[in-house]
Amino acid sequence: MIIPVILSGGAGTRLWPLSRQSHPKPFIKLPDGETLIQKTFTRACSLSNIPEIITITNVEYYLKCKSEYEKTFHPAGNALQNFLLEPVSRNTAPAIILATLRVAHSYGEDAVLLILPADHLIPDINAFVKSCEIATALATTGKIVTFGIKPTTPETGFGYMECGEPDTLQHTFKVSRFVEKPCADLAETYVQSQRFLWNSGMFCFNVKNMLDELTEHAPELLRDVRNCWDASIKNNTDPRLITLDKYSFSHVQNISIDYALMEKSQKVAVVACDFDWQDIGSFKAFKNLHQHDHNGNTILGEAIVIDSQDNFIHSEGRMIASVGVNNLYIIDTPDALLISHRDRSQDVNHVVQELKKNDHVSYMEHRTVIRPWGSYTLLEEGDKFKIKRIVIKPHASLSLQSHRHRSEHWVVVQGTADIVNGDKKYQLHQNESTFVAINTLHRISNTTNSDLIIIEVQSGDYLGEDDIIRYEDTYGRVQM
Repeated sequence: MIIPVILSGGAGTRLWPLSRQSHPKPFIKLPDGETLIQKTFTRACSLSNIPEIITITNVEYYLKCKSEYEKTFHPAGNALQNFLLEPVSRNTAPAIILATLRVAHSYGEDAVLLILPADHLIPDINAFVKSCEIATALATTGKIVTFGIKPTTPETGFGYMECGEPDTLQHTFKVSRFVEKPCADLAETYVQSQRFLWNSGMFCFNVKNMLDELTEHAPELLRDVRNCWDASIKNNTDPRLITLDKYSFSHVQNISIDYALMEKSQKVAVVACDFDWQDIGSFKAFKNLHQHDHNGNTILGEAIVIDSQDNFIHSEGRMIASVGVNNLYIIDTPDALLISHRDRSQDVNHVVQELKKNDHVSYMEHRTVIRPWGSYTLLEEGDKFKIKRIVIKPHASLSLQSHRHRSEHWVVVQGTADIVNGDKKYQLHQNESTFVAINTLHRISNTTNSDLIIIEVQSGDYLGEDDIIRYEDTYGRVQM
């Protein structure tokens, strides 16, 4: 028995402005139309003898994950979805320990976990499954198994592992040491030596061995996470959807599994994987997913390129023109523009740090915000007003809600809207409108088979998204 655990908690700051905190990189569409988290879920479903797939993600991403899984075709997919929801981010070590305790609770100490980050691209599923089978067999011998990737370039954005003596199975080695992201010269030395592998961040181990190693090397962390687990399941009514206790989880140490355990344990082994692997964590990796022209330029959207080479231009609406520039990433979205030299792609996260420091909304959200019922796009805002374009999917509905500080005007521009407005219920058709006063219960539903599009004008002394009191909600967002 093997239980895959998908980790989907990172914000993907090096892919800003495509990735935002409310819509991080696992949900960015790839050239084939699928997202990274869909592909990770498909890989997990492809393994044999799996009773469930556990996803650990932020509570704010739960509905996004669920929606992406529902778009992913796999015969057993719907029966395998289980979630642990984090109220705050606490890195990989607490997440992996919680998954271990969850599996121990359900299956006992001999069960094997397979840890899969949600931002990897592995096209060859058969080769992936083969490596997982080797890792599972090695994990049953008492090893904590990592998955190593043979370096193809001197990459400075990845961690490395140095291989020691061969382990008991083919393509497996003892790990001599872990190395943090190196400088370019050191990375070149690692590639040339052929003793080093990229640290993929995928792991495989059984429950007992992981808990034994944590007891020896990280006892305080294990104690704190166990306290969080006990508090989380005390009042839980649905074992398939567990929201972690916010108070105890917030006090757990924020630390990676590499620092907490892997660099200390003497029981770590590595499977040298024989498949193409990409960590889509920077624009260098994202650019490589797309075709380039004879000058090395990769263009997504409209662009005119004159005397320019080796650029990646991404436009979501505006015409981009470049003249005499080389080696740039030009990423244009409706509310933010990034221009970066391609050798500095690892430093884009510094932009996000500055935006967060200044509390600028562009680190958090796109101008178009995805919701479980559809999306809204901010068209314009000013002093005491905001204008949105709202798209409601077929057979979807907003929550029954009210606002303390704003009124709303709705104009239907496409489709038919079923309206609840106070004690009135009625339909609005194209070119028809209505007004919702402050503190009035209201709801918009789309009972048709086509998208419903509404222009909403908000007016009031406060227009924040937190001015919503929900009374009923299809998606479980009512605060009790």
